[in-house]
Amino acid sequence: MKNIVAACLLLLLGACAGAPVQEMSDARQAIRAAQAAGATERAPQEIADAHRLIDAAQHRLQHHEYQEAAQLAIEARDQALRALEVSRAAGTGGG
Repeated sequence: MKNIVAACLLLLLGACAGAPVQEMSDARQAIRAAQAAGATERAPQEIADAHRLIDAAQHRLQHHEYQEAAQLAIEARDQALRALEVSRAAGTGGG
């Protein structure tokens, strides 16, 4: 009986740790914004890193490694935001 209860608790905990839908969406939106601001030309390393991170997050997501996927998606978003900042600064002559 204890094993059944433990198994049920594990299933419930697994269900709570769902796919990082919001984190993935935020990262993709940040990447699109950076690209729209010219990151491909003005911040090529930063945007390439953001793409690499979101690809890694997607890979983890496909393997149901949700915590790792969420962390990578957050890193991708942050890198894309850096690319956006660099692109904007370069576009205004500020850097």
